[in-house]
Amino acid sequence: METAVTALSALAQETRLAIFRALMRAHAPEEGQGGLAAGEIASALDVAPATLSFHLKELLHAGLIVQRREGRSLIYKADLSAMHGLTAYLVDDCCQGACGSLSPCVPEGVERVAVPARC
Repeated sequence: METAVTALSALAQETRLAIFRALMRAHAPEEGQGGLAAGEIASALDVAPATLSFHLKELLHAGLIVQRREGRSLIYKADLSAMHGLTAYLVDDCCQGACGSLSPCVPEGVERVAVPARC
């Protein structure tokens, strides 16, 4: 529960949510590929570098993103396994174990979003 609270708290801020969404759009299925350099994120979201650094640190601490060094740049990437774990935790008891899928848990009239096979 503590991990979920930390992750949800990190996403409950406008700039951090925008950063995470930008990193999701920049995701590449190959390990070590995809992501955005800090400067690209700052430019795309019009966020000052010092402010961006603070928000990236919070997302890293929450385990929602990972970073890698490429030369002099730090590249940030959304951690899909962490997000999948968070969403699984949130809906884990939706049917109290009575169903094998989320189908009964999706309210009528709500369109389900298909997850691309590469994810």
